[in-house]
Amino acid sequence: MVGRTIRFDDGAAYEQVMGIWSQLAGGIFLDWLAPPSGLRWIDIGCGNGAFTELLVERCAPEEVHGIDPSEGQLAFARTRPATRRVEFRQGDAMALPFPPDRFDAAVMALVLVFVPEPAKGIAEMARVVRPGGTVAAYMWDMLGGGFPLDPVLVEMRAMGVAPPRPPEMNASRMDVMHDLWTDAGLDAVETREITVHRIFAGFEDFWMTSLKAGSLGPTIAAMASGDVETLKSRVRARLPADGDDRITYSARAHAIKGRLPM
Repeated sequence: MVGRTIRFDDGAAYEQVMGIWSQLAGGIFLDWLAPPSGLRWIDIGCGNGAFTELLVERCAPEEVHGIDPSEGQLAFARTRPATRRVEFRQGDAMALPFPPDRFDAAVMALVLVFVPEPAKGIAEMARVVRPGGTVAAYMWDMLGGGFPLDPVLVEMRAMGVAPPRPPEMNASRMDVMHDLWTDAGLDAVETREITVHRIFAGFEDFWMTSLKAGSLGPTIAAMASGDVETLKSRVRARLPADGDDRITYSARAHAIKGRLPM
């Protein structure tokens, strides 16, 4: 996935930062979709295959195709044992390399805010899905405090440091997502919130994991060492640990699904 100056090319680093979070939310998302087995799926913005793997393991698909602009991410996705039968290829969410009516379901997992023209991306999802098929997505509540990296981002902004932002932050709002789906002509549109929790071994675990994020690591690396220590102290104060020094942090995503009219 690419969003202006934010790049996701290191599949292993992405796995530690966001892949685990994606699967936590993705499990609830798939339970909500409750799809039958044997469907033909396309996973758009599949990245390093975190959600793709979950899809294969839980939904018994007939076939799955994964599309992402980053060859580095796709290389990691191809190493997952569960995705050996998945066809991964480099591609653009706004110009999918498939004919109309090719799939039973199209999904985007944590992608929508990185699509430069979200409406075009949803139109492409609808185009490649057959009548009666499903178009669905989930995205962190980027503007409402639901993003897993918010403890660091909030304190960076308070210190006057501005890391890169995805190009279409508004697309994470539930009302905007609903409008995108209905404007694309989809029926039976439903939305829901998904809240997940992740346990870190301690603050250093949380901090070092966060530094692997494509939007944070380079920005923090460019800060003066004293500012980095100040930032760490401010973030630590936002994350109380339990009696075993573990940190449990919650994140919230917005999910949406709709059906292509028959």
